[in-house]
Amino acid sequence: MGRILNASTLLDHGHRAGRRLMLDILEAGLRAADPYYATLGALRRDGDMLTVGGDLYAPAHSPLPGPEVIDLRRVGRIFVLGAGKGIQGAARALEETLGDRLTGGAVIDKHGTPRCLERIEVVYGAHPIPDEGCARGCERILEIAADLRPADLVFTLQGNGTGSLLTLPAEGVSLEDVRRVVYTFQIERGGPTVDLIPIRNHLDRMKGGQFSRYLQPARVVHLIAFYRPPSYAEMLTSPNYRWLHTLPDETTFADAMERMHKWGVWDSAPQAVRDYLTRGNWRHETLKNADFEAMRSRVFFIFPPELGMVPTARARAEQLGLRTHVLFDNYTMLVEAGQAGRIVANLALRSERAADPFTPPVALLSSGEMLVTVGQARGMGGRNQEYGVSAALEIGGTQRIVMASVDSDGTDGPGHQFVTGDDYAAIPVLTGALVDGSTLPRAAAQGVDLAAGLKQHNTSPALYRLGDGIVATPAMSMGDLSVTLILGED
Repeated sequence: MGRILNASTLLDHGHRAGRRLMLDILEAGLRAADPYYATLGALRRDGDMLTVGGDLYAPAHSPLPGPEVIDLRRVGRIFVLGAGKGIQGAARALEETLGDRLTGGAVIDKHGTPRCLERIEVVYGAHPIPDEGCARGCERILEIAADLRPADLVFTLQGNGTGSLLTLPAEGVSLEDVRRVVYTFQIERGGPTVDLIPIRNHLDRMKGGQFSRYLQPARVVHLIAFYRPPSYAEMLTSPNYRWLHTLPDETTFADAMERMHKWGVWDSAPQAVRDYLTRGNWRHETLKNADFEAMRSRVFFIFPPELGMVPTARARAEQLGLRTHVLFDNYTMLVEAGQAGRIVANLALRSERAADPFTPPVALLSSGEMLVTVGQARGMGGRNQEYGVSAALEIGGTQRIVMASVDSDGTDGPGHQFVTGDDYAAIPVLTGALVDGSTLPRAAAQGVDLAAGLKQHNTSPALYRLGDGIVATPAMSMGDLSVTLILGED
């Protein structure tokens, strides 16, 4: 079964041939973000010998090279602990590989993700704003970790979404305090995750590598559902990996306060948060590089860049006879989703009319994580949907342009978390949008105001009514995948 669940709806209108090509390419990219298959690829068991990872999955110049080879006859209990949107897929691969040798464990997944585990407990939490389930899952992880022994083996699993799901506020700071800070910073101010990380890491008992402290003295293998860094040194020093809370974090309490001032969050933050960060107790500081390296844990990233969404989707597009160009593929180009959709749409318009800068038939691909600054709006939508709606407003009436954008984890935006009412209850949580030249005129004919939906950050109702909202199975969050097809005249 494919990951896209409503293909028949998406194909019953508009540029059907172009939409069919688009769904084929999106399916390839979305499958590449499936943690079940990715984790199976990093594991090999031959009787009592288990081989984990290897050079394809480890950052270059890792202090412990090669795969981790484990003789299961010499291991005591085996546990799996972790958090992330769609993390159950990775955990299921470990369940199937280890079989009866697996003792148990606990993972925190996002609300709404179907349970697929038998031996590993699943606790559900909220994303992007944490809830009581997140704290309850962390407490369960700590209960298991409290009894670990030197002969035990622990696999940790982490992926995108762990910043919210792995939340256990520091002593003296309430969950509601953390929720207020995160909501103001990320939803109202539109602050980027890279600047939120030092704040969250210093308001929490699990984040910033503290997770790893609780696992001593067991033997630990960290399996990270993210793209492999270029080098071990970059993994330790780059801000792009400080959200992975089994890894160290060199930021400080002062850094956390500086980011809050930078985004205008400090003055409105709860007093308990300001007091806690100002005190800056060194005993509650994040795990630093030297301490992490002394643990001699193994670290493997189950999504090598060579097997990622963009390379996989690009290869499929080329198999289908399309030229391809990658516009960007990174997490550093922080841009509003609506603006990104408009820019790429206008590139497509120019290329359709003048075969410049891209000659049709061509597929333009990009990945990363776009932003949405919501302010006080309370709609239902997400960044990929805003990308699609803003693009539809530009390409209305064109004949050869098809555009789509999806969130790899299957859920674009917070879903129903901030909306109420029967009208919203009937709308599934969308993965993204698929639009073409027919979207805007169909919206006008049906009385759907796309511009208003975009302005109010309420894009899901419009896309769902038009049959241009994508619904997909949940999986791992590996960022966004945006594809634009500029087709030939035939």
